[in-house]
Amino acid sequence: MSSTATRAGGDDAPTGTPKTGVLMLNMGGPSSLEGERDGVGAFLRRLFEDGEIITLGRLQNSLGSFIARRRTPKIIEQYRQIGGKSPIGDWTRQQGRDMERKLDALSPSTGPHRAYVGFRYAPPLTEDALDAMAADGVERVVAFSQYPQFSCTTAGSSYNHLWRTLRERGLEGRFKFSVLDRWSTNRTYIEAVADQVRQGLQALPDDPALRSRAVLVFTAHSLPMKVVYKGDQYPAEVTATVGAVMALVRQRAAEWGVPVPRHVLAWQSKVGYLPWMGPSTGQVLEGLGRQGHEAVVMTPLGFTSDHIETLFEIDVEYREDAEKAGIRHFGRAPSLNASDLVTTAMAEVVADHLASGEVCTPQYQINCHACDNATCRTVLDPIAPYAKLRDSYGTPSPVPTWPEGSTPEPSLQAPAPFTNTGPERR
Repeated sequence: MSSTATRAGGDDAPTGTPKTGVLMLNMGGPSSLEGERDGVGAFLRRLFEDGEIITLGRLQNSLGSFIARRRTPKIIEQYRQIGGKSPIGDWTRQQGRDMERKLDALSPSTGPHRAYVGFRYAPPLTEDALDAMAADGVERVVAFSQYPQFSCTTAGSSYNHLWRTLRERGLEGRFKFSVLDRWSTNRTYIEAVADQVRQGLQALPDDPALRSRAVLVFTAHSLPMKVVYKGDQYPAEVTATVGAVMALVRQRAAEWGVPVPRHVLAWQSKVGYLPWMGPSTGQVLEGLGRQGHEAVVMTPLGFTSDHIETLFEIDVEYREDAEKAGIRHFGRAPSLNASDLVTTAMAEVVADHLASGEVCTPQYQINCHACDNATCRTVLDPIAPYAKLRDSYGTPSPVPTWPEGSTPEPSLQAPAPFTNTGPERR
């Protein structure tokens, strides 16, 4: 993988040694249907072989590879319907270019800055980004999660893979790292999401009665309940984002010329048959239709750009679900992609992080109460002294379990989110 493909600026990236590298960590997506390295099958294989996102035990690699092969034909067809590849790579590079320019203006003392794309499951991979940064002579790196809401299964997996890869490639001591691990309530990020909500609401038919009854459906990626009961912070962070966005929507609705909408939070993209967080997005749409609601505006949350879960799962599958439920008007707030507000938010959050001199946010230092992964919350080669709050790993706290298909005991159920034991979506 060439460094120009990994640099957000590509061939247009400035020459010379950047003072600060910003490593944009994300899941990624296939850039072809059947490529050996960048195709759908390779993407799914890396995904299902990652035990930190989908736990399969001692058979992780062999069983993960088997599941990936079984699912590949179906997922190829889904990608074919959205243009033959994921747009996440193009959008991430565009975000990086815009962020670089704004960051140089906001924080000249730490510039010039250069953004590098490091995906977990598709090229340009984290390995490619590390090679590109080393070739460019970068020394100071901000490992910047593109998941605004932290989860051990997403941002956590990306960080753990980063530290492992540094050791495997003999790059320990080559860079000085800090970790920008979450930004779920950053003021400009909240403005960016609220502005997408505005666009979704204003795109509804110009019918005051219909607009006054529209329901805003925030939809975020779900998690297995096993992960939630371990103590993953993601549900709380998503809920905090929704609360902050709705506070701003209520404040500005009159200015936008729209009624203040009702809203619900749903969870999408369940895989497999074990219990996941609910209610699922499909269940919510079915219920809204049964209750007689006529209009919904879907608002993807936790995704900084379009990819298969917005372009196919929401735009195709959930649209069909809504129609079957009797919902007459199905709208979607546009994804953040390269909106001016979201790239400004990215630049601001990185600039604030650099100015703070912190290695990470305080929350990054604390493991989930039932964590059994010694790599979690590591920062390799930190810019300043760093220590996790939990240094010893004895017997982890017990995690509630229950037979497949059954409901957890009431004493084990958190008030929210609810358990989704329905079939998988994709």
